[in-house]
Amino acid sequence: MSTTVIQVQNLTKSFRKSRTLFQALRGEAEYVKAIDDVTFHIDRGEVLGLVGESGSGKTTLGRTILRLEEPDSGHIYFEGVDLTAIRDQSSLKSYRKRMQMIFQDPFESINPRMKVKDVVEEPLQVHKIGSKQERIELVKSALDDVRITPPEDFLDRYPHELSGGQRQRVAIARTLVLRPSFIVADEPVSMLDVSVRMELLNLMLELRDRYNLTYLFITHDLTVARYACDRIAVMRLGKIVESGPALEVIDNPQHPYTKALRAAVPIVRRQG
Repeated sequence: MSTTVIQVQNLTKSFRKSRTLFQALRGEAEYVKAIDDVTFHIDRGEVLGLVGESGSGKTTLGRTILRLEEPDSGHIYFEGVDLTAIRDQSSLKSYRKRMQMIFQDPFESINPRMKVKDVVEEPLQVHKIGSKQERIELVKSALDDVRITPPEDFLDRYPHELSGGQRQRVAIARTLVLRPSFIVADEPVSMLDVSVRMELLNLMLELRDRYNLTYLFITHDLTVARYACDRIAVMRLGKIVESGPALEVIDNPQHPYTKALRAAVPIVRRQG
């Protein structure tokens, strides 16, 4: 059995740029390639860091792998299945249950009018999993996994009653409740206080080990990537310009763009 969970081959995604009135009258259309012929793979249990500046195409790549954006060309294989060949939404839905996303901003990704129990239960309702009581037990288990404890004390709270770190833990619980095998984590700690970031990173790595999760970890922070990722792929203007083991890429960058990123950020090395 193959250990590769995600295989991306020659993936391309373009967006139409805004046009001036005169361009519109002349029928002109310009496109920008957010993803430009990208190829890589992620093995089971691996954390692949996708690193680059804002606007480099990182989030678009993550969303396209999950088919939240439709690619222009190329192939996305999930556990050997070509997702780009699936056109029926009901068939795609069964795969989406096993491929989830943690969004960057816990203040925007959670509905402020929903209680914690409803936020985490919603994916179970969408996929018609279990009875009401069974779903509540799964919700409590997911909250316990992310150390929102005791979960019974948080079920009826609203997001505004939680800290930023607690909100992101709830967002992670919502992702975990379906027991996915692959997670796109889009800057999952960048909106949090520095004191909370390490706790969340360690939690995500513990969950990786406990449930054999595979992550695409999107970040602009090389320090975070060095700590959390097994391998790193550096993205610039829609292309992957360098990839390799995390320590090797950061400590001995080969591409000028990677060298520029490395020079701009102080790297804190672990002692011992």
